Amino acid sequence: MNNDPPTPESLPPRRRGVFLLPNLFTTGVLFSGFFAVVSAINGDFVTAAIAVYVAMVLDGLDGRVARLTNTQSEFGAQYDSLSDLVAFGLAPALIVYLWQLSDLGNLGWVAAFFYATATALRLARFNSRLAVTDKRFFQGLPSPASAAVVVGTVWVVEDLAEFPAGEPVLMGLALTVTVLAGVLMVGNLAYFSFKDMDFRHRVPFFVMLAVVGVLMLAALDPPKVLLGAFVLYALSGPMLTLERWRRRRARKGA
Repeated sequence: MNNDPPTPESLPPRRRGVFLLPNLFTTGVLFSGFFAVVSAINGDFVTAAIAVYVAMVLDGLDGRVARLTNTQSEFGAQYDSLSDLVAFGLAPALIVYLWQLSDLGNLGWVAAFFYATATALRLARFNSRLAVTDKRFFQGLPSPASAAVVVGTVWVVEDLAEFPAGEPVLMGLALTVTVLAGVLMVGNLAYFSFKDMDFRHRVPFFVMLAVVGVLMLAALDPPKVLLGAFVLYALSGPMLTLERWRRRRARKGA
């Protein structure tokens, strides 16, 4: 009987390859981000903004599909982060730069670069702390929500027949939104992740009515409703942090 340890040559060949289904959604995220950039270069900023929102939907599906089909992999996680950097970092930065920031000269491209860099830092921090963070909360504004605020602003203004203020105000708005979105991403504010929501349980009937109401509002004016929803989510981080600080003060004073 041969008791020699197995050698690499004697072991059966390892199966190589990647899981197709979740990576198809991730590729869709990358495609949507690239298409958004191309649309912005061609001056079609509304289509560019919509493409980023489509990337958000696909990004929300790839991870869930991987978990449901038990096809998670390290390759998929890295591919997802790289696709997110394009769709929610580079694409919004280039869209807002070509839309208004280019008229600000060096200040404009520096602001766009800051946003793209903040997205990369946000994703790197998220990946490096997966094992130690509370799954119920994100540290910093998630990059898809940040991108939604930036491109949502572009979409809302482009959807208006005429911007009520002058061009300098519009450039200032673009600069402010871009910088603030980047700051919120790399900040330490906590945001609800909604990962602990269980859609398999029963909910009260009024919840279903509320969902229908939101869908109706979104159908009436998609750019304003979507932007309003993500602005509220961006503001929820400072509000949650203030509430935590208030509770800590109350416990110390008790």
